[in-house]
Amino acid sequence: MTIVLFAVLYLSLAVFVIACIARAVYYARQPMHLRWELYPVPHEPPDKVKHGGSYFEDLDWWKNGTNHKNMAGELTFMIPEMLFLKGLWEFNRKMWIRSFPFHFGLYMLMGTIGLVFVSALLGIFAPALMAGGLGLALHWIYTVTAFCGFILAIAGAAALLLRRLTDPQLKIYTVPGDVFNLLFFIVALALLLAGYLLRGPQAPGTLEVAMAVLTFDTSVKIPALLAMGMILSALLVAYIPLTHMSHFIGKYFTYHSIRWNDEVNLRGSRIEKKLAECLMYKPTWSASHVKADGTRTWADVATTNPTQEGGQK
Repeated sequence: MTIVLFAVLYLSLAVFVIACIARAVYYARQPMHLRWELYPVPHEPPDKVKHGGSYFEDLDWWKNGTNHKNMAGELTFMIPEMLFLKGLWEFNRKMWIRSFPFHFGLYMLMGTIGLVFVSALLGIFAPALMAGGLGLALHWIYTVTAFCGFILAIAGAAALLLRRLTDPQLKIYTVPGDVFNLLFFIVALALLLAGYLLRGPQAPGTLEVAMAVLTFDTSVKIPALLAMGMILSALLVAYIPLTHMSHFIGKYFTYHSIRWNDEVNLRGSRIEKKLAECLMYKPTWSASHVKADGTRTWADVATTNPTQEGGQK
């Protein structure tokens, strides 16, 4: 049983990493998206962000298209958005009340996993260090973050599920996959928490299990309920990047390639080459007046007046 458990853990982690990389590469290779060009853009200097300006105000702005980025400004926007769902708080407070606990609980669980495995590595390579106050402090920290994470994530997922099933406006956008995903989170996390709480006094602790996983020590006897919770949670981790729940990857491209992309398009530039490729695509749209039947290029479609007889240019 332990061998199967460890195999599932390693394979699930591999699937997660490979799927995340594959999805990121897929997004990066997509055709250029239409820019939003809505200002202010966070990576502009603070004095321009304040009044909604941009580097286009500067003299010879086209010479400074890639040298005006303000990383501190981007982080000031991104960190509150990623950790606290700032946009959802501002525009959909009812959803935020349910979504924030779910996401923040997952963040706490991810932090817990990180702390546990750092502790396990120290236990393997510096056992004397973990025998003192540091080991005790890490134990209490990851124990508290784990319980808080479980409670927030499970409660948030249940609240989101309830709203999807009862809110008339949200129900029309809810598909079986949405219900399954939330149920998957609830069952997997609840089973893992129950397995930990109900383990016997002779069962290995969190640190022992983590050290066994890192060293592939199959002699460790993990209770069946806890093992089932670990397997289901590992499968959930592998499943996430294979679904639309991988929006944590797409969000990067949405912001940096669409909302905030204000790079200058110069002759011979990378952007010009990408646009030239896009103009050779042959779109197929159902709107008959556009005359995009898959035989004409986007350049033909874009330079044709569809209101004229025969679609003349």
